Amino acid sequence: MTTTILRTTARTVVPLIVVVSVALFVQGHNQPGGGFIAGVLTTTAFALVYITYGIAFLEDQVFDRAVEDVVSHLHYGIVADYRRLFAVGLTVAAVSGLVPLYWDVPFLAQDHWYVHDVPLWSEVHVASALAFDLGVYFVVVGALLTILSVVGAE
Repeated sequence: MTTTILRTTARTVVPLIVVVSVALFVQGHNQPGGGFIAGVLTTTAFALVYITYGIAFLEDQVFDRAVEDVVSHLHYGIVADYRRLFAVGLTVAAVSGLVPLYWDVPFLAQDHWYVHDVPLWSEVHVASALAFDLGVYFVVVGALLTILSVVGAE
């Protein structure tokens, strides 16, 4: 049973964590660890939701799926979605590294361009490394949330 203070804090802090995570992801391809640290921050937001509302909250309230028992939660519920997210992330990261080979450029070589008139940032430097960071983000979120869900269900 959680307290009112924890629920109020979670409702306030979780959106802030997600916003900071997105900002780190968007700006991170110019610096080391953008996709990784954004994934870790997103996972902390989910962990706070798990601690505050319980592990079945996302299944019941967010995704509107009924989970009958722990076994179905681990094999058919949101944990299966986390595993798929991990697999998609691994695929995106690998493909983003292999695409330059098509043009006879070294593995993981990148190109970049600037996008102007973006709200909040005005100008965003976009690099092809952003695709690799997206893959890393999905891998980190998928792996850590799978671990949290499996450990939390036991």
